[in-house]
Amino acid sequence: MTVVRTEVEVDAPQDPRNLRRWDRHVVAVRGVPEGGLQVGTDYVTDIRFMGITARIRARVLELESPRYARLRLSGPIEAIVETSLQPVGDRRTRLAQLVDYRFIGGPLGAFAASAVRSLGAQAMLRRGVLAQKYQAEAG
Repeated sequence: MTVVRTEVEVDAPQDPRNLRRWDRHVVAVRGVPEGGLQVGTDYVTDIRFMGITARIRARVLELESPRYARLRLSGPIEAIVETSLQPVGDRRTRLAQLVDYRFIGGPLGAFAASAVRSLGAQAMLRRGVLAQKYQAEAG
């Protein structure tokens, strides 16, 4: 598996229903309960990358809202995603994400793995985290 980590300071925690605003590759998010996430919650995210759409299933494994979440992703990618939010002073939050992932077999997985290697997993994660920062700070 491959592990990437990045962090950035933001003003607020996030909601997975905002994934479409954070990441231009996300085309839909379904199944997030109105009351928010809890351990055991499953939801689905559809992503589009280079014209191919894939469905990613997410399950909340651990949750200490709003400070920490650990999710399992499955689909063409299998991953554990850890997101932590730590106060920095009175008005800011440090958002850190750790992603331990691998692409599963088949042509779509091989294509995605090749694309991620070409584009750089660290750079892609950093872009996603910065998008979360901008969305949070815009209100």
